[in-house]
Amino acid sequence: MTTSRSSPAAALLYTLALAPACLPPEEPFDVIPGTRTITHAFGQLALPALSDDAQRCVSWRLDNEAALYVQSVRLANQGSFHHSNWIVVPEDAYPGPDGYWSCLDRDFEEISAAQQGTVLFAQSTQSYDEAQRLADGAVIKIPPRHKIVGLLHTLNSSPRDASSGLWLTLELIHPSNVDTIVTPMTMQYHDLAIPGERESRFTGVCDLSVAHGLVSLQPLDLRLHYILPHYHYLGNYFDVSVIGGERDGESVFRMTGFNGEGNGKAFDPPLHLPGATGLRFTCGYDNWRNETVGWGNGDGEMCVLLALVEADAVLGSSVDAYNHLVEVKDDIRRYEGTCLTAATPRKANQSLPSAAERRAGFYVPPQDPADAELPPAPACRDVDPALPAATPATLTSIRDTIFAPSCSFSACHGAAAAAGLDLGAADLHAQLLGHAALGSPLPLVAPGDPDGSWLVHLLSRCDPDGASHMPKNAPFLLDAALVNKVRAWIAAGAEDD
Repeated sequence: MTTSRSSPAAALLYTLALAPACLPPEEPFDVIPGTRTITHAFGQLALPALSDDAQRCVSWRLDNEAALYVQSVRLANQGSFHHSNWIVVPEDAYPGPDGYWSCLDRDFEEISAAQQGTVLFAQSTQSYDEAQRLADGAVIKIPPRHKIVGLLHTLNSSPRDASSGLWLTLELIHPSNVDTIVTPMTMQYHDLAIPGERESRFTGVCDLSVAHGLVSLQPLDLRLHYILPHYHYLGNYFDVSVIGGERDGESVFRMTGFNGEGNGKAFDPPLHLPGATGLRFTCGYDNWRNETVGWGNGDGEMCVLLALVEADAVLGSSVDAYNHLVEVKDDIRRYEGTCLTAATPRKANQSLPSAAERRAGFYVPPQDPADAELPPAPACRDVDPALPAATPATLTSIRDTIFAPSCSFSACHGAAAAAGLDLGAADLHAQLLGHAALGSPLPLVAPGDPDGSWLVHLLSRCDPDGASHMPKNAPFLLDAALVNKVRAWIAAGAEDD
């Protein structure tokens, strides 16, 4: 999920060892009910105009004397976080103060980080607010004296300097409630060559059983807890299906389009795949550009699957070679490549809770006073129309500073044209003034009447007449100066300038 071949699922995690131990407790114990939630605010990150940075890190030292058992993770941000991967590492790794820092300055790299710890979370592309919740009793284990490091890919495509905040929330359960510790599994199609001006799909057919058996000396008995797809704005299709066993050929996850929302899927109860020998994963793209697109950040694409599973070894698969055309069907070019799988043993520090842990009180690590009783994201507040507006209040400036970075790029109102509104269209003025707003008696834009324009309601109110405010999925509204720029443009007659 970055430069070279490290990716949204913390690269291949070939050497990451995380135990999915599922043994019964050593002795009877009393279950301690409830959960405990801790939230950390990382503060504001400055984002220069037209900046693209895939080597920014952030860390949170937990100071945990005991292991933590994480049932769910939630990440909220104020925009421009294109993607992020979150890894748990020993607290003495990558020494330096917490907060934002340059990954290069501390020699941080995803594969080596994964070798030292485990994967906690990965953010969907362009998502503002996203939760990863596992089934009851299934957790990600954070061993004692560990910290969390996030590898951030920030992207401010606006010609205006900006800043954005970031909040991470962990929901903890008591060790007496833990049944399963999940392990991450990744699949990636590196050998991408996405042809221009047409649709295409790339499939990796990945056997997991051989590598799993060589390392664990056990047959593969896979249970899926969570699946997260990852591609960029050209992506329009993602599918995961089963190879072998009782569910052979069954699609267990499918997504179409690219919407800038949290797209992970939790299986509750976990999906058992008895007799399965592997998985087939497919990424589809609609490349409207007139050039071939390969793997990478920026103008590049990715094809990655992150899964949280029960297995007796840690698995990572990758298609690195022999990408070739298989067929053209329904005017879609379909490719496959050679998928190789590696496996590693489980780590000793990823065992189930001990009897002593299960009998102990509910341990919560110490919190920074600034984080005490902090909500997962600050409350949304309506925009005050009396606040100053950014200038110039022109349609061109609105396109560049609002629509392009916040509405079109996330594909909600780009080529995918959610609700039939393409805010990246060449005839933007006609789109805005001619669009019939769904679910509202108001026109989208009423020249000279901001309060009678549905666009202003969507951008300036947290709950606009029961509809979702914009940007969709965002916990907050856009900066007041930007929202009031739209108001000022409409008040001045909504000219095509």
